[in-house]
Amino acid sequence: MSSQIPYAHPAPALSGPVRVIADDAQALETARALARDFAGDASLRDRDRRLPWDELDRYSRSGLWGITVPKEHGGAGVSSVTLAEVIAIVSAADGALGQIPQNHYYALEALRVGGSPSQHRAFYQLALAGQRFGNALAEIGHKDFKRRTRLTPCAGQSYRLDGRKFYCTGALYAHWIPTLATTADGTSYLVFVPRTASGVAVIDDWDGFGQRITGSGTVTFDNVHVDAEWVVPFQASFDRPTTIGPFAQIMHAAIDHGIAEGAYAATLPFIRDHARAWIDAGVDRASDDPLTLERVGDLHVRLRASHALLRRAGRLVDAAQRSPDAQSVAAASIAVAEARVLSTEISLKAGSRLFELAGTASTLDGHNLDRYWRNARTHTLHDPVRWKFHAIGNYYLNNKLPPRHGAL
Repeated sequence: MSSQIPYAHPAPALSGPVRVIADDAQALETARALARDFAGDASLRDRDRRLPWDELDRYSRSGLWGITVPKEHGGAGVSSVTLAEVIAIVSAADGALGQIPQNHYYALEALRVGGSPSQHRAFYQLALAGQRFGNALAEIGHKDFKRRTRLTPCAGQSYRLDGRKFYCTGALYAHWIPTLATTADGTSYLVFVPRTASGVAVIDDWDGFGQRITGSGTVTFDNVHVDAEWVVPFQASFDRPTTIGPFAQIMHAAIDHGIAEGAYAATLPFIRDHARAWIDAGVDRASDDPLTLERVGDLHVRLRASHALLRRAGRLVDAAQRSPDAQSVAAASIAVAEARVLSTEISLKAGSRLFELAGTASTLDGHNLDRYWRNARTHTLHDPVRWKFHAIGNYYLNNKLPPRHGAL
């Protein structure tokens, strides 16, 4: 292998036992405790691009990566409301750490919807044991959305996997890499691939200016052997109403909302302790400046509105999971789209307004406060919010149900 290519080593074994979280309350309590721990070095990890191996070890052993495993399989089976809260709490402390498990939960939802009972048993137990699932879903270099990673049947109950993926958030740290691939007839599958399988290469080449430690780079597959039990139907899950799409999207909304919460939390003490009031305000403290107060109040209201829409969307995703049909899934998708509109806007606004209100001193490199805006701007490009407005308008004006796919 060329020394010029940053091939990544497999994730090390966990350093200790893995907790199994019992319920929603315990999941939230655990998330808050971890977030307090993660917040301390978040700026240093971002500034120096310190890969968070120790943090992910604690994160995995906390049990949070297993909270969506259904109760009948030994997990907490937390609600979508709780999952969104957990992701937002961690993202407020460190937006990158909040995003890394997103595709892990996505893979578990795709497994829940499309997997067989034996696949449920196998992969749910791996998740409860602390195994991390990454992703190799997207492909770049083409203007269409066709997937060119190929799954080819072989003799016996096995397949061969070949292809190249990018934006593989979490794969750098994963034990398994769920991968979207198509057979010769164009049918899509989600293939759970062991990180250590022969022919798998994870390349640490993510250099985006935000979400720097998500490891969202390249994964390649060269004649990788795949057992039939690792192959989960995927396309079929969108031929009928399922919650895979809105479930995926509510997690993106939670990441953005959490980043906004983090930026807002950083703004207030900087105004109190460092910012100066404008000369025309006639006050001594920036925290008494009437126009600063108006801007902070506006930000607070928008943040609370984003949180309210996020929780409402979670309730509708939960309802659709219980009784999935065209109407319930559409209602969940639109509610999540509404949450994504506000979470996108508030994450960018909070990151920008931090500097507007805190003043020039807040731009000094040592504070690294630009990480909030950089993380928000990078993550909110995942899919265009302008299409959320379109789907919402079409739903309410023309009674058109939104399309069923993972990008809404």
